Amino acid sequence: MNIFVTKLSYDTSSEALQEAFEAFGEVSSAKVITDRDTGRSKGYGFVEMDNDDEAREAINALNETELDGRTIIVKEARPKEDRPAGGGRRPNRDFNRW
Repeated sequence: MNIFVTKLSYDTSSEALQEAFEAFGEVSSAKVITDRDTGRSKGYGFVEMDNDDEAREAINALNETELDGRTIIVKEARPKEDRPAGGGRRPNRDFNRW
């Protein structure tokens, strides 16, 4: 099961995140998401646990608890919603202006 963890301290490492979840079972991976330009944490991450029962136990036990001085939110990760094709800026009807 993929688990979403948010409201992380900017000082929390992927290793610390993994350690917190290992108390509930085997962790396949743990990753704090960082800004690609600065390398600074974005304050959220993902944990993967193969055993769904252990993952649910971890979610229930760790949600709204403190990690590195911050109260974290833990829930099952959901896949990204399908987004419409395209994106970016929409041109003004007058094609000479954007």
